[in-house]
Amino acid sequence: MKRSASSKNWLRRHVNDPYVQRSRKEGYRARSAYKLIEIDDRDRILKPGALVVDLGAAPGGWAQVVVKRVGATGRVVAIDLLDMAPVDGAQVIQGDFSAASGLAAVVAALGGQRVDVVLSDMAPNLSGIAISDQARVMALAELARDFAVGQLKPAGVFLVKVFQGEGYDEFLRSLRAAFGKVVVRKPDASRGESAELYLLARDPR
Repeated sequence: MKRSASSKNWLRRHVNDPYVQRSRKEGYRARSAYKLIEIDDRDRILKPGALVVDLGAAPGGWAQVVVKRVGATGRVVAIDLLDMAPVDGAQVIQGDFSAASGLAAVVAALGGQRVDVVLSDMAPNLSGIAISDQARVMALAELARDFAVGQLKPAGVFLVKVFQGEGYDEFLRSLRAAFGKVVVRKPDASRGESAELYLLARDPR
């Protein structure tokens, strides 16, 4: 099937993307690994021995970063709806976090332990209908926020991907009400034309 011009442009940009090239060289499964690396280098959220939950983990780039940074004494629980190849040092769950069964699987894996860091890079399958897609993105962010508030330690950290648009301001206000400190991050590895942002919240109330 013949590719469209936009598809060809995307493929060309992807192949020439320095983060894509770097991820291949350094063994990360996705360029998104560098978003987390940049945020953690700045904000120091991943510490040796930490218990970390990775929501929306596929294909596993973030889990790879986390495993390296929490070390042998740390623990990583990762979940995604998609099938994901194992990540050495992480417990990978295939399930739908937005369903009761997926949430229950993560809670069971924690075994009653409180969490140091909750990461959410979750995103829905996009339909191309902007209003609908934005609503689904924000719904996933809300699920991740509610999980983080319920599972984090008193000094815990929550990092969530969102998109600027309908519902963003309200979600940001909800984070500021639920956490002691909230900052906005736009890592260099996040494409400039994207409305993607990461909200970093500390110290659940």
